[in-house]
Amino acid sequence: APDQPSAPPALASQSGGCGVAGGRMTDTRRRAKGYTLNEDRQWDDRGTGHVSSCYVERLKGMSLLVRAESDGSLLLESKINPNTAYQKQQDTLIVWSEAENYDLALSFQEKAGCDEIWEKICQVQGKDPSVDITQDLVDESEEERFDDMSSPGLELPSCELSRLEEIAELVASSLPSPLRREKLALALENEGYIKKLLEIFHVCEDLENIEGLHHLYEIIKGIFLLNRTALFEVMFSEECIMDVIGCLEYDPSLSQSRKHREFLTKTAKFKEVIPISDPELKQKIHQTYRVQYIQDMVLPTPSVFEENMLSTLHSFIFFNKVEIVGMLQEDEKFLTDLFAQLTDEATDEEKRQELVNFLKEFCAFSQTLQPQNRDAFFKTLSNMGILPALEVILGMDDAQVRSAATDIFSYLVEYNPSMVREFVMQEAQQNDDDILLINLIIEHMICDTDPELGGAVLLMGLLRTLVDPENMLATANKTEKTEFLGFFYKHCMHVLTAPLLANTTEDKPSKDDFQTAQLLALILELLTFCVEHHTYHIKNYIINKDILRRVLVLMASKHAFLALCALRFKRKIIGLKDEFYNRYIMKSFLFEPVVKAFLNNGSRYNLMNSAIIEMFEFIRVEDIKSLTAHVIENYWKALEDVDYVQTFKGLKLRFEQQRERQDNPKLDSMRSILRNHRYRRDARTLEDEEEMWFNTDEDDMEDGEAVVPPSDKPKNDEDIMDPISKFMERKKLKESEEKEVLLKTNLSGRQSPSFKLSFSSGTKSNLTSQSSASNLPGSPGSPGSPGSPGSPGSVSKSTSQMAAITTK
Repeated sequence: APDQPSAPPALASQSGGCGVAGGRMTDTRRRAKGYTLNEDRQWDDRGTGHVSSCYVERLKGMSLLVRAESDGSLLLESKINPNTAYQKQQDTLIVWSEAENYDLALSFQEKAGCDEIWEKICQVQGKDPSVDITQDLVDESEEERFDDMSSPGLELPSCELSRLEEIAELVASSLPSPLRREKLALALENEGYIKKLLEIFHVCEDLENIEGLHHLYEIIKGIFLLNRTALFEVMFSEECIMDVIGCLEYDPSLSQSRKHREFLTKTAKFKEVIPISDPELKQKIHQTYRVQYIQDMVLPTPSVFEENMLSTLHSFIFFNKVEIVGMLQEDEKFLTDLFAQLTDEATDEEKRQELVNFLKEFCAFSQTLQPQNRDAFFKTLSNMGILPALEVILGMDDAQVRSAATDIFSYLVEYNPSMVREFVMQEAQQNDDDILLINLIIEHMICDTDPELGGAVLLMGLLRTLVDPENMLATANKTEKTEFLGFFYKHCMHVLTAPLLANTTEDKPSKDDFQTAQLLALILELLTFCVEHHTYHIKNYIINKDILRRVLVLMASKHAFLALCALRFKRKIIGLKDEFYNRYIMKSFLFEPVVKAFLNNGSRYNLMNSAIIEMFEFIRVEDIKSLTAHVIENYWKALEDVDYVQTFKGLKLRFEQQRERQDNPKLDSMRSILRNHRYRRDARTLEDEEEMWFNTDEDDMEDGEAVVPPSDKPKNDEDIMDPISKFMERKKLKESEEKEVLLKTNLSGRQSPSFKLSFSSGTKSNLTSQSSASNLPGSPGSPGSPGSPGSPGSVSKSTSQMAAITTK
């Protein structure tokens, strides 16, 4: 079918005097490309324009007009003829024939425009717009049509060599009309005509009658397009199918015939890995392979008018596959033998490979089944012991066999991860950790020899599915999540992290080649997923095994993608805002590798630079007090010169305001007043967890639980609400103007009435004296102190502080 036009350019210039949206919307909706069909049956583009329908005096009727969008010239003027067959295809395409050999198509940009024009055509022809074709495709006179309807059937010429051309013409002329197609199909069924045609095919081949063979090609191809299951049953029978393929070898458009039969009889070999005793099943497998071959390799690509004419062929193949899966499933002896040979140590490697490939293809076939049939299929495989069998196969040395077994495992995990989890937890009670199914999968992931780690990526995806709590079941008496995650962290996590721990014993990775880096990146991706979804299991593991410190060694890798994976892992942990994690980070000084990487990166503006700054910005914006104090106290000297972003100076400002608030009890009492009148900007109800966080944050954490220096202990939530950058944008204002603007914005509208009422005069005077005291000449925050453009020095620290408190 012709391609749809690409997205249009802005149509403002073409909307003329219409309303802003009106003209433009109509133009876009009715925008279409015109096509004509050339002699080679290819569509030629005739230009893009806007379609309309109106009465044309010259043509004496309603017509379709297409005006070019470039210059408004008329690209098409076509009268809607009451007897012309118009077809609507793919929601945006209208196709019709203007004369015997002149086909036209309009491909609309939007379905709505196509529907509008289609309604106009149907209106003229007196049809319901729900139809996809307005007339039979051939123009027949009323008498002929009446004769067709009243005549009992179609009479076929006698099946003789001399009449092949006549038969070919009859088939070709019947295809466009649904009624005549029906009659031709019935005639072919009733008279055993196909078998007679195939007898003539042998005669033509013996006589090397090329003209006759070309006619037979056209006839057989036409019979395929009749789309009838009853005819396919005859054509694809054991006695006929190879002759049908033979007829299709003689395509008149090719200079030389194809050798399809030779390929199917000599090249393609049928491998019977386990003897199939049922002859009907064997015949069905052969038939399906050959019909699939006809569809994919023999039949030419259908043209625009034929595209829906092979739907029955697709269905024939589909139902054959469903039947094959069903018959194999019911053959218990076959499946028992299959699994017995798979797991038997005496089976030679080549045979085992064939068995595994068969099982893989069997599982692939099952994807075509309906959901209830697929359930029955996997239940049967599970009862036959597919998981223990896979465990045996995955423990073998043959890489090809293991690869096919991995594909089978992926079908099982995608179908029912709970079934796999249950099996793994049961076998853990009898077997050592080394031979557990999940550990075998992790080992194959770690030992993937492919330089691009294609297999490892697939396996990592399967592990992720298995450890994803979202698809775990919860029953009344037990939860799969608790049981399985407990099992996974006890028996499997050490296998997954082994390469990571082995490679990070020093200050930099001991192995830093590309393949190792890729593998470690995959492991980190899975660990990051666990941090996000597993809460206390992963928290205990990271803190007890000191995992984060080992991960941050990879910040020194020469592979930027691996260093970024390590940083992303830490960023995910910080994003949880969990004080257990924060204390662990501070106690082990785990910002040091990040700061080192930041300094080593220098002034390069790249992803590493941005990602590290974003992490510190998150700490500043979310006001994680313990980490803010830790960073400033330990790394300020290394970061104080960074002035192309305000993040680090903003962190320092946060830190100083924390200190000042702790040193000044009056400010602290102000804090308690503000806390009592906290308001929320949006009206949504807080969830229970958030409410708990607000309640515990100031009260529980003040009892010294957080590991921070004594002077920083009070856990203040109220020091700054707005980012410092909002105030920095006002740096060009004079100091007096700035104060005035800030006070106006902070005291107007954004505060609740209760806040204004509670604002005592004593507090105001205290703020004023605080402000004047800190603005002595030479003090770091005074307006007179030098500051580069955009640096915090150009805004008074006390003003920002005062504004922040007022905001809160």
